[in-house]
Amino acid sequence: MNKLLSRAITKLAHDWPLLNWEFRDFDLADGTPDKMSQWQGNPKDDIMIVVFKGKHISEPFHRQDFFFIDYAYHLGYNALSAKSDNLIHVREGDCYIGQPFSGYALRGDSEDGDIVMIGVHIKKEAFFREYLPALSMDADMFRFFLAPQTDMFSDAFIHLSFGKSSPVRALLELMVVEYADRKEDSQRILKPMVLSLFMHIARRWRQEKPKAAPESLFEKIVQHINSQPDSVTLTETAAHFGYHPNYISGLLHRKFGKTFSEIVLEKRMARAVILLKGTTLSIEEVAGMVGYSNHSNFYKAFRNYFGAAPREYLRGNG
Repeated sequence: MNKLLSRAITKLAHDWPLLNWEFRDFDLADGTPDKMSQWQGNPKDDIMIVVFKGKHISEPFHRQDFFFIDYAYHLGYNALSAKSDNLIHVREGDCYIGQPFSGYALRGDSEDGDIVMIGVHIKKEAFFREYLPALSMDADMFRFFLAPQTDMFSDAFIHLSFGKSSPVRALLELMVVEYADRKEDSQRILKPMVLSLFMHIARRWRQEKPKAAPESLFEKIVQHINSQPDSVTLTETAAHFGYHPNYISGLLHRKFGKTFSEIVLEKRMARAVILLKGTTLSIEEVAGMVGYSNHSNFYKAFRNYFGAAPREYLRGNG
């Protein structure tokens, strides 16, 4: 470990106990009392980097109103998860990714030196605007990151393993160094780093959670549409699979009784509703995320599909 990185880790570790650890009491939907942590960084910042370094940690079980990525940088620790109702062992090189409101607590004891955990905290609003579009190509990951918006206490998490030579470790080291010596432009520097971090997480997610390969051509085509409903076209899809566009169109129509365009519209509108209901993104931003560069065209398509404008639809189906 170089001196600059060592000093940065030491500085952020020194700041750890000085963070605001006062948890707000609140009740779950069923009346069960619980605790909620608050944003501990600068209110103007979207990204926060924290470091724990020590031989013992035992957090109270709590929830938080932001996304987080915790990385076991040196040695391992345990994560108490509400969903699993047990201790999950996070080994050195592992990432534990949590949603807003997911129940969580760090637990760990070491006789072999200091446990070092690097945490990246991301405000919800920043995540939806900066990172969700890049992650939305994976339908399962898209649903994971939006789950707490439709079920506040979904308690889901992602636990992934990365080797010591993984770029994830190097990215986190760069973020620690930048955040420990923050400048006026540090947030602008950190944001693309976090995007790279999420892209590596998405890649590892796909590697560790392989899906059953679609057996038929039409299943492969539907999977292709699902992966990119904002930009997919019939011409591109046909070229991707090596068939004439008329053949692809006819195959889908025989199977679903719908044209290629109708299937794409269905996927776009389904995703638009999830984003409109589950995030604070504006209608114009949602329009761009589902493939409409002109929001007027989105309004028209939405009204034609649902029989109501977006705001009217949300009032009636909120």
